[in-house]
Amino acid sequence: MLVDNGVIGDSRVQKAARSAAEAGWDVVLLGRAPVGQPQQWRLGDAEVRLIPMPEPLAKRRHEFRRAWLRRPLAYPPSGIAAHRTQAVKAWRADLAVRRAALTTAARESGAGRPGGLPWAALRAEEKLAGLTRKWVGLRNRQLNQARKGRKLDGPWDRAYTLFWQRLRGDGAWRRLEPGLWDYELAYGPVVDELAPDLIHANDFRMIGVGARAKIRAAAKGRRIALVWDAHEYLPGVQPWRDNARWLPGNVAHEREYVPYADATMTVSGGLADLLQREHGLAERPAVVLNAPAVDELPADAGEPVPDIRALCGIGPETPLLVYSGVAAAKRGLGVMVEALPRLPGAHVAFVVNKPTSAYVRGLVTRAGELGVADRVHLLPYVPHHQVVRFLSGAQVGVIPIQHWPNHEIALITKFFEYSHARLPLVVSDVQTMAETVRETGQGEVFTAEDVADFVRAVSAVLADPERYRAAYDRPGLLAGWTWEAQAQVLDGVYSRLLPEAPPRPAPAGDPAPGAAPTSVGVGA
Repeated sequence: MLVDNGVIGDSRVQKAARSAAEAGWDVVLLGRAPVGQPQQWRLGDAEVRLIPMPEPLAKRRHEFRRAWLRRPLAYPPSGIAAHRTQAVKAWRADLAVRRAALTTAARESGAGRPGGLPWAALRAEEKLAGLTRKWVGLRNRQLNQARKGRKLDGPWDRAYTLFWQRLRGDGAWRRLEPGLWDYELAYGPVVDELAPDLIHANDFRMIGVGARAKIRAAAKGRRIALVWDAHEYLPGVQPWRDNARWLPGNVAHEREYVPYADATMTVSGGLADLLQREHGLAERPAVVLNAPAVDELPADAGEPVPDIRALCGIGPETPLLVYSGVAAAKRGLGVMVEALPRLPGAHVAFVVNKPTSAYVRGLVTRAGELGVADRVHLLPYVPHHQVVRFLSGAQVGVIPIQHWPNHEIALITKFFEYSHARLPLVVSDVQTMAETVRETGQGEVFTAEDVADFVRAVSAVLADPERYRAAYDRPGLLAGWTWEAQAQVLDGVYSRLLPEAPPRPAPAGDPAPGAAPTSVGVGA
């Protein structure tokens, strides 16, 4: 298995590796070491290896050049700026010690104040050091401004992108996004050494690494089955504002290597249909939801879990709305704060990845302006196997995401977590999630970013929460939304691609009879 992150925090990849190993496959999960040193540990019966990955190709050529015309006084981007800054600091530190020594000597000699040629020389050198510090600071500022000033979204960059797209087609990624080679140069040799029978490539960066390993193996007469696990619809990803090359480059890379995949899996039925059309796939990708594992569910009381209400300092009768997940503007969290003045007595808990981020601080500031800061609570993540039980202490699970292509076609992870916590849901009107909630009756749908409609939806749920919780009693609904059901889909894909593999024990955790079909999915 290949993934372009440090594994920790990627629940989908962790569960896939663990469950595949439990099913009898010999699993090595390769991820990226976050600190430059290799790491290794066990994830159940799976082996995890994190690989150091230098990124020299991720830098563009202009980052190594001086901006003579725009910032003529800037230091060259060679590292000399940091050296000069530190050298001036060292010089001034030395001068401070020499000043102290002369002052002490003068006091001990009875002169009172230092003087003479040594003192005059010191004063002159201090002035020179001060001027040098200002000069170095100016050149440093020029360098920083030069770095900020050169983006990759101007007319030249768009023309550059178009030129290489016309000239190289899908191969244009080699010019537009050469940093993808850094992944190949780090992961490729390790994959070749492992000589796998099957490569499970997670997402758009790893499909190239897996495909090239398959090509090299075929040249040596050895077959590798390649599974591409698409976590999102790449053309629908929000592009970087200052890089016109990133999205076209990565899309071209994906298109070049998808034909080498022997099977594709993805996170939602809608995305499966989209990928099949986009890439002309012979068969519809298998759908593997990022649903909670059975041992993560509320019925498992194997270890104590933090009490979300105690952390918020509220009692059992206080209405508590919870949002769990990444905190970002496109997740639409602002509507929850804006609605609080119209929801008397209700509290909001943000269980987010970065409680101290600028975006979250902005939410808190806005809550203060509205006079509801005491009803907004910031909480950090809990371990993924505790999430469902932790969230079950709330009264309403909120998903206020805005309209983006990848939001429209998937049920995101928190949807399943809220569902297994048996929380009534209040969700924005993004397509797949709104359709699912309306069909199951497990919550209310509101118009994205519409505060008044959000208040309406929350008020309806708080007025009769048991009506919405009753939806979870539908036979097979929650059973189909478990990782154990998804693990069987995963194992089925592997078994089909490697029919001569030795017999393995059947995966545990068969879904309950009548389980819901896995035709909906999850996004990051």
